Amino acid sequence: MLTLKQLRDDKQAAIRKLAKKHVDAEPVINRIEELDDERKAVQAELDACLAQQNTAAKQIGALMGKGLRDEAEAKKAEVAALKERSNELSARFKQVGEQLQAAIVTLPNFPADIVPEGVGAEDNLVVKLVENYTQLPEDPQPHWELAKKYDIIDFDLGVKLTGAGFPVYKGKGARLQRALINYFLDCNTAAGYLEVEPPVLVNEASGFGTGQLPDKEGQMYHATADNYYLVPTAEVPVTNIYRDVILDEKDFPVKMTAYTPCFRREAGSYGKDVRGLNRLHQFDKVEIVQLSLPEVSYQALDGMVAHVEKIVTSLGLPYRILRLCGGDMSFTSALTYDFEVYSEAQKRWLEVSSVSNFESFQANRLKLRYKDSNKKTQLAHTLNGSSLALPRIVAALLENNQTPEGIRIPEVLVPYTGFDYIK
Repeated sequence: MLTLKQLRDDKQAAIRKLAKKHVDAEPVINRIEELDDERKAVQAELDACLAQQNTAAKQIGALMGKGLRDEAEAKKAEVAALKERSNELSARFKQVGEQLQAAIVTLPNFPADIVPEGVGAEDNLVVKLVENYTQLPEDPQPHWELAKKYDIIDFDLGVKLTGAGFPVYKGKGARLQRALINYFLDCNTAAGYLEVEPPVLVNEASGFGTGQLPDKEGQMYHATADNYYLVPTAEVPVTNIYRDVILDEKDFPVKMTAYTPCFRREAGSYGKDVRGLNRLHQFDKVEIVQLSLPEVSYQALDGMVAHVEKIVTSLGLPYRILRLCGGDMSFTSALTYDFEVYSEAQKRWLEVSSVSNFESFQANRLKLRYKDSNKKTQLAHTLNGSSLALPRIVAALLENNQTPEGIRIPEVLVPYTGFDYIK
């Protein structure tokens, strides 16, 4: 959530920044200014009214002591009227504050200065390309055909048990899933990330804290009886560990990693772009989260990008790194780098990771703060990244490593799978 200071200190700059995300912010910011001014005016009148009320209340005793009963009764009537007005002003102050909050949370985060202009994915900037292609048999098969051929992923059974977008992994397919999860977690913990195992259901406050609510409620599975949400990513519960926490400068950086299943309602239903593992309603993902001091959060982002790149490189897949344009960025992000691996059977790029700096946007919602060297309370910065999301990694591994002997397992995964081929 943006702060009032960010919006009011330089209104025109705020409007320009949000225009890069294709948001017409001027009417909203105008409304925010009106509400903020009204809130301040109501607060001033309320403070004055309470002061008069206190003064008048003290005068009643003095008047009674002097035997001035009529004057004391008049003063009591005055206090009653002031109390009634104070209650009206308190209610109005609360109402205006809620309206102000509701207006502010509709605005996305400011994009960083280096975010490219653009409308959609076609305008994202390729900052690195590693063309590590493999020699495949003639007419290579897509992963959904390979999954059926080797009986390692059953999409039809998933439809029977739940519905489309909920595959069942079997045999060596299930073992490969477990191997990837353990390998990614081991890579992350070796890099200094503390492993945590969070719940996969979160409350509304957690969804608000990281920006999924009220922006993405339609994309989240909602357990309505208890008002809990199934996590769309481990970012939500892990970052919320520090909701309403005040840290010291010496506590930074805070680095955490977690594996969770992830649940998203927005997965599509038709076409090759969403076939097989390309887009699912339930999938496995390992996440990394950092809490950073503001002055070093972009160095932290660079470090996270380098860390994810090291993992992707170890799998031997062709990949590219994109800096997302304003129109393709998330609501909460200030700067995002996407990793895509190339599917040689599908002849297309598959996104496997997003690494983002949210600056203070999430921290303001979370009330995640720290005390600086002058003991002044400041908002921290938050960052997160997929390290990695499994479905498209599995799709690329199956397709890019198919051979006449079977599907070759990358060397780094063999100690985790216990086999070097799926035959």
